[in-house]
Amino acid sequence: MERKFNFEVGEYYHIYNRGVDKRIIFNNRKDYQRFIKLLYYANDARSLDNLNIDFTRGLPYGNLEDERDVLADIGAYCLMPNHFHLLIKEKEEFGISRFIHKIATSYSMYFNKLNERSGRLFQGPYKAKHVDDDQYLKYLYAYIHLNPLKIIDPNWRDKKVLKSNLAKHFLENYKYSSYLPDDSAPILNSSEFPDYFSSRSEFEENIFDWLEEDQ
Repeated sequence: MERKFNFEVGEYYHIYNRGVDKRIIFNNRKDYQRFIKLLYYANDARSLDNLNIDFTRGLPYGNLEDERDVLADIGAYCLMPNHFHLLIKEKEEFGISRFIHKIATSYSMYFNKLNERSGRLFQGPYKAKHVDDDQYLKYLYAYIHLNPLKIIDPNWRDKKVLKSNLAKHFLENYKYSSYLPDDSAPILNSSEFPDYFSSRSEFEENIFDWLEEDQ
């Protein structure tokens, strides 16, 4: 999952990748939770081997929070059955590259061992798009968090029939994105991103405004 990309410190990026041959990379709740915890633990300059991580516990635990040396700032994330999305900021030189390499290597080793398989899990190098436009950056909060609606209807953007109340109910019960603030708080560093949303209601309004525009 290595990628040659010139990330610039202080700039924002949309990172995404999917399973090789579009295969499922999250088979169950345990798989999703493993990856989400890696979003926290792999985002540290120290080796994962030196952290003595207990993946059965919540985030964070012990005094690890005080000792972290974060590699990159995360603004939003979403996991789908066969791919993932991250909105991320380059905090230090090579920070994003080191972080993505750690999380992909660790999760691939876990997944392959659990499923008695070998070889590549992800479809080549991860994709990275530089977010150099303020409107695009704000839009990504909606795009990333609306992604799970494809589970209800893969073609909802084309069919224009998904109702906002149905969408909101589904997103409020989807546990594998940063849409839910309490669950994702330890992973995110929102202070390193523009303060677009002064309240939770304004955050939700932005997301569903985009939903209505898509329809």
